[in-house]
Amino acid sequence: MLGKRQLQDIINWMKQTKEINENIVHWETIEGKESNDVPFPEKLHPRLQAALEKRGITSLYSHQREAFDYGMKGMDFTAVTPTASGKTLCYNLPVLQTILENAEARALYMFPTKALSYDQKSELNELIDEAGIEIKSYTYDGDTPANIRQKIRKAGQIVITNPDMLHSGILPHHTKWVSLFENLKFIIIDELHIYRGVFGSHTANVIRRLKRICHFYGSDPVFICTSATIANPKELAEALTGKTMHLIDQNGAPSGRKHFVFYNPPIVNKQLNIRRSATLEVRKLAGEFLNNKIQTIIFAKSRVRVEIILTYLQELIKDKIGLKGIRGYRGGYLPTERREIERGLRNGDIYGVVSTNALELGVDIGQLQVCIMTGYPGTIASAWQQAGRVGRRHGEALILYVASSAPLDQYIINHPEYFFKQSPEVARINPDNLIILIDHIKCAAFELPFKKGETFGGLDVEDVLDYLLDQKVLVFSGYKYYWMSDSFPAHNISLRSASQENVVIIDQTNIAHVHVIGEMDTFSALTLLHDEAIYMHQGVQYQVEKLDWEEKKAFVREVQTDYYTDANLAVDLKVLEVDKERETFAAQIQYGDVAVQAMATIFKKIKFETHENIGSGPIHLPEQILHTTSTWISLKDEPDWHKDRLEQGLLGVTHVLKNMVPMYVMCDPSDVYVTPQLKSSHNEKPTIFLYDRYPGGVGLSDQIYDKITDIFMEAREMIKNCPCENGCPSCIGTDGISQNGKKDAITLLNAFLSVKKG
Repeated sequence: MLGKRQLQDIINWMKQTKEINENIVHWETIEGKESNDVPFPEKLHPRLQAALEKRGITSLYSHQREAFDYGMKGMDFTAVTPTASGKTLCYNLPVLQTILENAEARALYMFPTKALSYDQKSELNELIDEAGIEIKSYTYDGDTPANIRQKIRKAGQIVITNPDMLHSGILPHHTKWVSLFENLKFIIIDELHIYRGVFGSHTANVIRRLKRICHFYGSDPVFICTSATIANPKELAEALTGKTMHLIDQNGAPSGRKHFVFYNPPIVNKQLNIRRSATLEVRKLAGEFLNNKIQTIIFAKSRVRVEIILTYLQELIKDKIGLKGIRGYRGGYLPTERREIERGLRNGDIYGVVSTNALELGVDIGQLQVCIMTGYPGTIASAWQQAGRVGRRHGEALILYVASSAPLDQYIINHPEYFFKQSPEVARINPDNLIILIDHIKCAAFELPFKKGETFGGLDVEDVLDYLLDQKVLVFSGYKYYWMSDSFPAHNISLRSASQENVVIIDQTNIAHVHVIGEMDTFSALTLLHDEAIYMHQGVQYQVEKLDWEEKKAFVREVQTDYYTDANLAVDLKVLEVDKERETFAAQIQYGDVAVQAMATIFKKIKFETHENIGSGPIHLPEQILHTTSTWISLKDEPDWHKDRLEQGLLGVTHVLKNMVPMYVMCDPSDVYVTPQLKSSHNEKPTIFLYDRYPGGVGLSDQIYDKITDIFMEAREMIKNCPCENGCPSCIGTDGISQNGKKDAITLLNAFLSVKKG
């Protein structure tokens, strides 16, 4: 064991310790760079200049100056620079300058999460205080007390919110916000890259409604977007806002030296090519850093994984830095809990945090030195975001990527050039998804009646309005469509999930103090909150005693067990309509609408440490039906194999595809499902379906249709290059393993690709 040491000592220790060093596949050091500074603009208000100088800022980075000039000229723009490059000044300076020139001017800031809006408000207020100016900035979200809300509506010059609150708390009540909408000069959208898939498609429609209300009150605000690195920031910003954007992508900020270490756990079963669990390796490495009081962030891919790693590390370090020295951080925690963790990281009381991608965003969490990724986050953009959380500005930092046995992880660990040289992925949204569009037109009609012939974000929506007329939701009078239902439409629409309701988790360990500890979307609840499931929260284990599906409540009680649970989802799929199709020599590729019937069937109990299966039980929950879009590929002539062998082969191919798709489509691995059918009910051929997990689809399977040949070729290469003999978790998974498993998967992929040999 090391004594308390600095980061450099730890780096040397990793290089010199044989059992660590022999598992390091690749070590890349990216040197820091100097800043590109430019003088303050002449017209910058003296008070703002004085406030910046007070902070030790005597000039601006080149991208900050460019942003100030665009903003003051009233031009919409998107700034794309890495984490910790001073993006906040790109919008704070033009906004504060404009309000100092005109006290009536207003600005609306929109952040994707409450944590981020809270953090940015502190930053903004500090700048206002240092400048000694009277500018009122307020956060308006679900946590804002009712007595302050009226004051914000009347006097707030800068209103900070999130898309959810804008959608349900501001736009439907626009008559109370007249002074904001009449004088709105800027709309700020931070962390633009988050607005993709279903969330982005919803938010684009919220912005259509916002622009419609601004137009009604006679304002035409400038849109300023900031984003981490993605391949199409300008295109995404334009799709989201409906405005023509100028792009700022030359970063003028300095950066510290960064060590990227690719670590592949040792093989524990040579025959099956099974590696030691990434979770256990992370425990070993993170324990070393934390015991030396080096501030560390550990990213994990799922909520369950966060809680497992947290449980392991708390046990490991409790004597050295105490249980409170390391915390978990993920969606589903209550706001007060999250604030406390962010504060502890900034002031140094907390040495480590285990997080899902919730901390990828620009929340200020101090000067962390080490970042550990447990497996590949799913996209290049996300990986660089996570890496950017440590060693900010001039500090040295260590980024450790620990691979699991999963195919995608093994691909990345063996192709580090993909990580460093591949351009980030394209972010897609589909604002015109019919299910999402109808929801927001209902909201827009509630806010303001639609005139005959009026478009919605440039889209002709007369058909949708007539449909809502037939449904008795709208009434037509005097060339206008009016809302006539007595319900409040925004309340029934969740911007973040396909299902409209979340399941609330209620802790009843102490009968005298029954309280809510978190929430979860309904699709996840099928497999994570069923009766007898082990739900983990901040390293504490709870058993689900009852899931009331009708009321959407899960009742849990604290327990101490040596296992966690994992559930199976049975899926049946029917083709509703074919929109696109093409054929190759041996395969048929189609795209269209499908109905997915999903049912949670059984759950397994998996033991901590050994990860062995120690029992199982049934799940009694109703079937869920999802209408979505899918791309599927069918074999015209199936191989002359026994059906069990063909099924094994298809399962092996499916396992690889699940892991390959996120590399080609910017999404989380859970956004696209892959299901094989031995004999599809659609054409009675062996078929593999790849579908969006959101109602109506958000454009992911459409992208897959265009790229399916590339995805299949990459999948084949991955299986071929795997060092195992007959298949393993790193290529075809455990379900597809048989004597010919690996060979059969390659044969099937060749058939799908119409290759006779190879």
